[in-house]
Amino acid sequence: MSVFKFLPEKALMVGKNLLVADLHVGFEEALVSEGHYVPKLLGNLISSLKAVLERERPKRLIIDGDLKHSFVPIRREKAELRAFFEGIDGLVDEVILVRGNHDVGVLWLRELGVEIVDELDLKGWKVVHGHKLVEGERFIIGHEHPSIRLRDEVGAAVKVPAFLKGRDLVVLPAFSPWAYGNDVTREIVSPFLKKTDVLNLRILVPAGGEVLDFGELGKLLEAMRKISRV
Repeated sequence: MSVFKFLPEKALMVGKNLLVADLHVGFEEALVSEGHYVPKLLGNLISSLKAVLERERPKRLIIDGDLKHSFVPIRREKAELRAFFEGIDGLVDEVILVRGNHDVGVLWLRELGVEIVDELDLKGWKVVHGHKLVEGERFIIGHEHPSIRLRDEVGAAVKVPAFLKGRDLVVLPAFSPWAYGNDVTREIVSPFLKKTDVLNLRILVPAGGEVLDFGELGKLLEAMRKISRV
């Protein structure tokens, strides 16, 4: 029996642990500081995570890196992070942040009861963000924001987030509603994926309240090439 339960909300259950990655809280504020206007989605982010926590009832929430977005201090960042954790308060016994490359200046979150680590052992797997290689055998990572590009019935291309699942590697899609994803059929970002035979990874796509298994990436690419020739 698999230790993993892949959820259509782009989250992963491992036993009584709920894992999400790449929330990028403060993304909108970073764009506003650059002169762009974007709608606020922090409330949507909190509501989405709260709904999963209430349904799955995990004991522990593990944020697999890039909780926050900006590399430099943003005026409202602390307030937004505080609002985020207040929004899910009481729904889990423990919150752990596995630091990602965006998670600078987050040690103050310990005041809110958040445990902050660089890696975490979980049921024989090592949870790390994935922006740099570490020693180990089996990993759960984020960072990549994996997605694939598909075509709908009228031929328009659409990019959809995806889990990547291999024997020794699981890659989480970005939980952020702003993260449109990196098309892994065209480009690889994480050093973990660069040292992995990605063609053997299974593509699991959250869609319509379920997670669809598209099979191995290599076979999917071959099928897509055949369809394009029809």
